Amino acid sequence: MNERLELDRLLDEARTATGLDDLGADSWRQGAERVVADLQGPAQLHDIGVEVAIGDLQGYLQNRLRIVDHRKQHPEVDVPITRPLIVVGQPRTGTTILFDLLAQDPGFRVPRSWEVDKPCPPPELSTYTTDPRIAEVQAQFDTVDALIPGFSAFHEVGAELAQECVRITGGDFRSMIFSIQYVLPDYNHWLLHEADLAPAYAWHRVYLQHLASRVPADQWLLKSPAHLWHLPALRAAYPDAVVIMTHRDPLKVVSSISALTSSLRQLTTEQTSVGLAAEQYADDIAVGLDRAVVAHREQVFPQEQVVDLHFTEFVADPIGQIKRMYGEIGRELTPEVQQRMHDFLAEHPGDGGGGGTRYSFADTGLVEGELRERTRDYVEEFGVELEPVR
Repeated sequence: MNERLELDRLLDEARTATGLDDLGADSWRQGAERVVADLQGPAQLHDIGVEVAIGDLQGYLQNRLRIVDHRKQHPEVDVPITRPLIVVGQPRTGTTILFDLLAQDPGFRVPRSWEVDKPCPPPELSTYTTDPRIAEVQAQFDTVDALIPGFSAFHEVGAELAQECVRITGGDFRSMIFSIQYVLPDYNHWLLHEADLAPAYAWHRVYLQHLASRVPADQWLLKSPAHLWHLPALRAAYPDAVVIMTHRDPLKVVSSISALTSSLRQLTTEQTSVGLAAEQYADDIAVGLDRAVVAHREQVFPQEQVVDLHFTEFVADPIGQIKRMYGEIGRELTPEVQQRMHDFLAEHPGDGGGGGTRYSFADTGLVEGELRERTRDYVEEFGVELEPVR
């Protein structure tokens, strides 16, 4: 057992570093204990992995201490969050490039990576594009890219790019961010099958209110594939949310997320491969898709609050699909915003999902027919186009 990864020691160090003691509601502890327990065992951290894990946990704990303290001093930040637009769907279905394109619309307030990672003090409108924390966070991303060559080709990151919600819910330790970065089987099972996500979404709201306290938000634009597993909890937290649900062939999803996760985990362990990741995601993705089917049939979100977006159609004509989506949600896509989207896409073309270049279904070691059958209900429910696999 690594004493530096004991939860009580981590807490003491976080409190000493911040000079603060109050972590708010105790909901964070249940997940934190499970994360730390798995980090001590099945995660099989190498020396760099231990340092990465300690840095991650300290970041979440210290940010929570500081946000809770700021909120006590500024109770006026507890304001409504109205009609957020939330991108939801399987991972590796174009959610990131869609999110980044929508973020070019200045009518939306998006959480940027730098302010999510370093939220205290709250960002200021006057220095929002010049804050020194931007460079600090970018340097951290550059270090990851140096340690894992080619990772940014899988999933582009940047201090000023929009950041997804898993980095926010990580502060309540009920987040997929941990089971993506590390091998955490017990934690992952608890998160997907046992955990109550209401506290995570309560913390999510607190975080957004904190970020918007000095950089206002008329309408938040948010994104995370992780919401797919917990749509009832998302609806309970944001009943007026408009949800964009992306869809793609599940076999391509499993192939891609397994390759991405295997690459990312190199930062923390030598025990990583596409096949090992696929053992987890073959089940995890299927569970998420089953829940999407149930949510669709039961209209967890009323149909007028849901827009479906198919990966193959989006890749073929991203701006055209966004224009269609804007029409469905009653929003005008102005020529100026459309041009900004075109410009962003020219600078950040992505890779159309990376199929055929960086991963293949064969790498997963899974049986194609079995996974096809397991995900058939989802494919039929949403009319998903199947893609060739190799």
